[in-house]
Amino acid sequence: MKEQILREIEDHEKIIIHRHVRPDPDAYGSQGGLAEILRASYPEKQIYTVGNEEKSLHYLKRLDVIPDDTYEDALVIICDTANEARIDDGRYRLGAKLIKIDHHPNEDAYGDLIWVDTQASSTSEMIYEFYQSGKEKGLRLNDAAARLLFAGIVGDTGRFLYASSTEKTFKIAGELIHYNFSRTDLFNDMYDVNENVVRLNGYVLEHFEILDHGVAKMVITKEIIEKFNTTPAEASLLVSALGAVKGVKAWVFFIEEDREIRVRLRSKGPVINGVAKKYNGGGHPLAAGASIYSWADAENVLADLQEVCRQ
Repeated sequence: MKEQILREIEDHEKIIIHRHVRPDPDAYGSQGGLAEILRASYPEKQIYTVGNEEKSLHYLKRLDVIPDDTYEDALVIICDTANEARIDDGRYRLGAKLIKIDHHPNEDAYGDLIWVDTQASSTSEMIYEFYQSGKEKGLRLNDAAARLLFAGIVGDTGRFLYASSTEKTFKIAGELIHYNFSRTDLFNDMYDVNENVVRLNGYVLEHFEILDHGVAKMVITKEIIEKFNTTPAEASLLVSALGAVKGVKAWVFFIEEDREIRVRLRSKGPVINGVAKKYNGGGHPLAAGASIYSWADAENVLADLQEVCRQ
């Protein structure tokens, strides 16, 4: 599959790279890392990265703004996006060919070519593998690509704490740090937190609830977000805060927005992506998400999560 993807890249003069809505470091890292590899390898080609920018990730990369006609005869590559509905920028359909590169379960098999590896820690790890497989055919990895891919791997492994961090993951990270970028500066950008977010985290630790069967929940309403002068995206970053609570098997954050309620699910063992899928979401077995549209649905999510943990 990597060879087929490389052939498609070589056959197209325009390549437009997308990723999922509400991006995280792996979304930006894989999207931007692939773009930097292709720019270094094929300086004559037109390479674009698109989507709605996430302000908190500006330190990683800024994205391109392109007109619709740029998609004519273009190869479109979607990184780190399990479900077609979550692709950021619906113009991905306008390209000549579509490729999916992802590490989530392939429950929505969109695209003309699909490369999915659920054993990979991150899509950024897969992009590095793609570079390795093609470097004898001309692929080049520069410092900018290494920084982006390293950030994506660090982000999706929780700084290598999650079980998805394999020997291969550490080997790739060890190779990436030989490139010229400051890990100190990168970590500061990734993990420095504004005071208002720290105070919201304190609110979370004070107000979360533990329910039956080792389930914990946290509700963050629009009023709470406004009170702490934060955003739903910043509130979502706090979902790992309950991971150290003894006795908790799985937990959920409900984060209210104007038109929907974000559902962020995490687990220490029980497989919870089936719960997310039931509510038009998805993700990994131990980390998943969805969107719901009423607090009644939130009660249903809790009931489903408790049943999973009970079993």
